[in-house]
Amino acid sequence: ETTIPHQKTFTGVTFPAVLTPTNGRENTPSDFVDAILEEKQFIESVLQKHGAVLFRGFGSLKTPQDFNGVVEAFGYEELPYVGGAAPRNIVYGRVYNTNDAPPLEKIPFHHEMAQVSKYPSKLFFFCHVPPAEGGETPIVLSHVVHDRMKKKHPDFVDDLEKLGLKYIRVILEEDDTSSPIGRGWKSTFLTDDKKVAEQKAANVNTKLEWRDDDSVVTIMGPIPAIKYDEKRRRKIWFNSMVSAYTGWADKRNDPTKAVTFGDGTPLPATAVYDCLKILEEESVAIPWEKGDVLLVDNLAALHSRKPYTPPRRILASLC
Repeated sequence: ETTIPHQKTFTGVTFPAVLTPTNGRENTPSDFVDAILEEKQFIESVLQKHGAVLFRGFGSLKTPQDFNGVVEAFGYEELPYVGGAAPRNIVYGRVYNTNDAPPLEKIPFHHEMAQVSKYPSKLFFFCHVPPAEGGETPIVLSHVVHDRMKKKHPDFVDDLEKLGLKYIRVILEEDDTSSPIGRGWKSTFLTDDKKVAEQKAANVNTKLEWRDDDSVVTIMGPIPAIKYDEKRRRKIWFNSMVSAYTGWADKRNDPTKAVTFGDGTPLPATAVYDCLKILEEESVAIPWEKGDVLLVDNLAALHSRKPYTPPRRILASLC
């Protein structure tokens, strides 16, 4: 373990943890894989304690294939990307592109796929091409956000616990790459059959309402907005409320109507924007370096993306 600028400390624990090669030199991709296989128990203990781990100094990781080998070495089961909002393509093996929303747009904080009932437990990010400027992937500890919101808006948090959240989104038949939430229903549910799409949607607690132009209204939830992290014994802010309310915008969707309480009543804007402020204040944004791998426990931390100057290519894998 090492320390770098930008890390923060919460109750004596640094966030995120940073691991570098023990010999101080750049190892080959196969050396990195061997180290993961040998030290997996240690790495998982670090992830459990810190919530996220940045592997830095492994600049020999240069390709999606190298990154795929790293992901495979951990041995986690792959999670199919069913129900997520962003258009994604398989790059190689278990490796996907990240959300390719326009560079000047910020992608708000969210737990990956928190709006559906089947979500990844872990996320891997890989810096294939570092941004010319900006483009960090900020992360923030979920329990810290919960605790601050509980203190500032106790009644709102109580209502969230009782009612949960409902997410509503209009999506087209095919992907709309001009939209950060433009994933079409065919790729969302990995089928071109409406009946199969309905079955897969039901499996992730989602209802589909078809429209005449073959677009569809997806109604996800009600789904809990606050969960209990059994491993760490603390409540977490496990939702995409701020992301939907401030970022689910395109020609078809009004973000302020994209998320409601579970009973359909509107959310108070003041509480949502206070949450946005807390997320920003408590977040950590470490500039990407080529070959970086960031492992995030999806129950421990939310993530986002800052605007950037191209080029930038960050790849991901969901487990």
